[in-house]
Amino acid sequence: MKRQDDFQTRRKHLENLTDEELYNRFWELAEKIVDPLLELAKKHTTPSIERSVLLRMGFSSLEAKPLVEGAIDRGLIGKGVGHIVYRISKEKNIPLRQAGLEMIEGKHWDDAVRIFKGGE
Repeated sequence: MKRQDDFQTRRKHLENLTDEELYNRFWELAEKIVDPLLELAKKHTTPSIERSVLLRMGFSSLEAKPLVEGAIDRGLIGKGVGHIVYRISKEKNIPLRQAGLEMIEGKHWDDAVRIFKGGE
């Protein structure tokens, strides 16, 4: 079975474009392809991404895991676990690391739920 060559037919709408117009058309189409991916990334996260954020905030992997699990258990992971720890730190006026360590101990989760689910 031989594939029919229809390249000349498919390129008709492009044949009168200049190099600059082709270049712009390429990037316009590339943006259309990537836009949904960017939108998806802005609205969704994963436990792996959240652990990675916490690692960059100075928590160890052993500390990041229970923080992420705590956010998942309370339906807060979509808010960003690093953001949750940051907001608790600011609300309680305590260092970021202390806020995270206290959350690992089970403290402040009610406040986090109030902040993020209470519409604040």
